Amino acid sequence: MDRMTNISAETAANVPLTSNDLIEQRVSDLIGRACRRQLWLLFLDHENIQLPLIMPMADYPESPGGGNARQLAAAIREIVDAAGAAQVIVVWERYASESLTEVDAAWARHLHHACTTEGISVRAQLLSHKRGVRWLAADDYLV
Repeated sequence: MDRMTNISAETAANVPLTSNDLIEQRVSDLIGRACRRQLWLLFLDHENIQLPLIMPMADYPESPGGGNARQLAAAIREIVDAAGAAQVIVVWERYASESLTEVDAAWARHLHHACTTEGISVRAQLLSHKRGVRWLAADDYLV
């Protein structure tokens, strides 16, 4: 099932994602409603332009504990370095309601802290759910 919309590479390369609304719209355009459990990574350059790299990760662990979030952040660090990215956007996809679960919040929180430790600038975290895309404010997961 091809869920990505017809956003052109030219648009992606010329429209900086300078606001939360623009980021949420881009994620809605590219990823949209959830159909499975996976993690998506989008990358921005120093001018907030989306790089031509979108990474889905279907097999991330059920829990962020046991060093799982640290391992994921280390892998993200390698990708950020290889791509020359300045920031990363994290999209948690799972086919359920827009309500944030304890596991969702735990993953967002642990990955936020692990990325901070790795020196990765996380520009945003969003949730792709069965009805659309939701912005995750820091207050949603940093407790």
